[in-house]
Amino acid sequence: MVTTAERVPELDWTDPHCPVARALDLVGDRWSLLVIRDAMDGARSFTEFQRRTGIARNILTDRLRKLTAHGLLARRAAPSGRRQEYVLTDAGRDLFPVIVTLRQWGERHAFEPGEPHSILVDDNGVPVPEVTPVGADGSVLDTATTRVRKVGEERILSGGSGSGRSPETFPSMSGRAPYGGA
Repeated sequence: MVTTAERVPELDWTDPHCPVARALDLVGDRWSLLVIRDAMDGARSFTEFQRRTGIARNILTDRLRKLTAHGLLARRAAPSGRRQEYVLTDAGRDLFPVIVTLRQWGERHAFEPGEPHSILVDDNGVPVPEVTPVGADGSVLDTATTRVRKVGEERILSGGSGSGRSPETFPSMSGRAPYGGA
């Protein structure tokens, strides 16, 4: 039987309207993401998480408690019936593209050219292709082709010329928030 926390702790959101800030409030510390990474790679027990990450017992206890309380991990009886194990929930599994993108960023920016590192491969042993955001029309998206619509901004569905943006409704391109800003 899978169990989740009885009570989710109250959070004081860093930026209550920003999905990036809220996500970081839940999983933004190094140890939480490493626990999620290892759960995706098959770790289930406290001992496995500690061995793989090298995390101190008190910190691991805290992170497992928080990840369970926030619905990213669930506890269930291990097959032996003697211990509890941790398994990813749907919300935890939904972090897979985040972990893949973070991994790919690390491959590009955290290693010297030619420096050996682990590689994420599919079931056939083929390296996973780069994750690239694309628009509804299939075009590649980046910070120059996206913007954040703030809470309270009017949404324009049609009308106007070109992009449909009007100066009264959308900030100028030079004054826009970077991706992820609230």
